Amino acid sequence: MAPIAVGDVIPDGTLAFLDNDNKPQSVSIHSLAKGKKVIIFGVPGAFTPTCSLKHVPGFIERAEELKGKGVDEIICISVNDPFVMKSWANTFPENKHVTFLADGSAKYTHDIGLELDLSDKGLGIRSKRFALLVEDLKVKVANIESGGEFTVSSAEEIIKAL
Repeated sequence: MAPIAVGDVIPDGTLAFLDNDNKPQSVSIHSLAKGKKVIIFGVPGAFTPTCSLKHVPGFIERAEELKGKGVDEIICISVNDPFVMKSWANTFPENKHVTFLADGSAKYTHDIGLELDLSDKGLGIRSKRFALLVEDLKVKVANIESGGEFTVSSAEEIIKAL
């Protein structure tokens, strides 16, 4: 499947999270993005060094600026289960605006053509690192990394595009 690109409409899909009572819930990506300006960024894995030390903190630190530029939602997706994603989210107590969603079976990641096979490293199918700017379900910016790089998918790069 070809990677999602500028001009594409994001496919709908179901992602998971734990509610305040730690009960698994699901949410449609279209329900979060329809009629809104959203950033959807994906990381290869929760608790991994680049994701935890650079990628996620950048979006948390720049969230107010992004909101000030008209962004309604900031969504982080990873191929992990919702229990891991909630535990990971809890390591960022300063976070007020980034929603952490689980794509446990990598189905949504596959549907947008951004799966990354890290089986040779014992990690299985993961997500490429990416950041999408989506307006009313249509991709306006698609910053997709090659391999394990972190050069184009940062909050700073999305801000430049706004």
